[in-house]
Amino acid sequence: MNLNFFKRGKEKEKTPIEPVKHEPGISVGLDIGTTKVVAFAGRRSANGKIEVLGYGKHQSIGVQRGLVINIAHTANVIQRVIQDLQNAAGIDIDTVMVGIAGQYINNIKVVSDMKRQHAAADSEITKEDIKQFIDNMFKTPTDPGTQIIDVIPQEYVVDKYPPQKNPIGMTGTVISSEFNIITCKTQHIKNILQSVNKCNLKTEGLELEPIASAEVVLDEDEKEIGVALIDIGGGTTDIVIFIDGIMRYTAVIPIAGDVITEDIKYLFKGITKEQAESLKCEHGSTLPNVADKTQIISIPGIRGREPIEVSKYDLASVINYRMKEIIARIDTELENSGCKDRLNCGVVFTGGGAQMNGLKEFAEINLGMKVRIGNPEEKILFKEDDVLSDPRFATGLGLMVMGLEQQEEEYGYNDADYQTQTTISTPADSPEEEKTESTTTKVPTRRGISREILNSLLGRILEDDNLDEDDDDEFDDDDRI
Repeated sequence: MNLNFFKRGKEKEKTPIEPVKHEPGISVGLDIGTTKVVAFAGRRSANGKIEVLGYGKHQSIGVQRGLVINIAHTANVIQRVIQDLQNAAGIDIDTVMVGIAGQYINNIKVVSDMKRQHAAADSEITKEDIKQFIDNMFKTPTDPGTQIIDVIPQEYVVDKYPPQKNPIGMTGTVISSEFNIITCKTQHIKNILQSVNKCNLKTEGLELEPIASAEVVLDEDEKEIGVALIDIGGGTTDIVIFIDGIMRYTAVIPIAGDVITEDIKYLFKGITKEQAESLKCEHGSTLPNVADKTQIISIPGIRGREPIEVSKYDLASVINYRMKEIIARIDTELENSGCKDRLNCGVVFTGGGAQMNGLKEFAEINLGMKVRIGNPEEKILFKEDDVLSDPRFATGLGLMVMGLEQQEEEYGYNDADYQTQTTISTPADSPEEEKTESTTTKVPTRRGISREILNSLLGRILEDDNLDEDDDDEFDDDDRI
């Protein structure tokens, strides 16, 4: 599929890259954010990590605090991003793994059990049994206008034996578990699907964005010991907590980096939003006490007006005031989770807001626990000094990884498949390590919203959509921010 959406001005001619078909083995992650839309394409390399084939990025239009408000504008940006990605990676793209966030994400806990039908008491529990159990939980009744987007089981109990993380291979007839059920407003999901569909793209899956970020920011030891990932984006601050390798809690705070930018624009009269964003990113800090009061930043005035002068101390004071509110709300959510005293690896910040100068020290003081800034380094094969190893890109890269891992599970890819399709190879004189197949079956821990549900929602959208591009199916006035 060629997406020749935009005619550009005269550009230096480039040698066209011969496209290859987008097929299983190549995954595309699409992050529709408040400040930017970015997409990454990747495939598994010979060393087991995922090689980034290319990316596309554009300023977001039509999204507010993680919510798609204007479908036509959002689709327009997605088209540009996908076109740039196709040019960079040399592939035709028809399918994407999409992220979802926003203030309409909710987390509820439900305890349920399932009796294994037609199973003898001494028969072993299988992977299919667990998948069926999780499938059943997607049918849990929810409030009108909401949709389940993920079901995350906690430990399993089989016939009242002690809880187990992996019950496969145990014998018993009744399986019980507590589930974290993540719901979202159906209209929010529809707006995302419609924006993607307008670009002639299929949605492979819909994944909660902080979970995607965790895939490439956290390692398995942190998830096991106990850690909270905080993704500070443009519109929302997303929280996800892992303990014993299991996702225990998620929450969304509807303020983030854009609010700080608006504060700067409001308080230092006469500057544009773009200038405020530049001030925040290039000169801002969360620690006024270390800012130089004598250092002045001069901002060019608009249309010949006098320059606006801003001291670094005043700038840091504005940022500090708002960051105190964000950190306080994070602390409240950590308390509400009931998991704060089990976060033995502390907190990891990622997202664009994680790059704020002094955030690590500021958060450690205000949260009373260890903090690190998380770059997307897990599972990804980066070149030296790669610009993509940046907290801003954690969600998009995580979606790419999750899309590929989903393909691997569905299509049963193995090492031999990757050896034949990758351009990266091991030295010829290196002895191959003997590979042994694990005898332990991995328990399904999550699956995200199914393709069947996505297709059903999209079908209803296409049936009901009699609107033109200037009259999108948006949120009600009461839902606007």
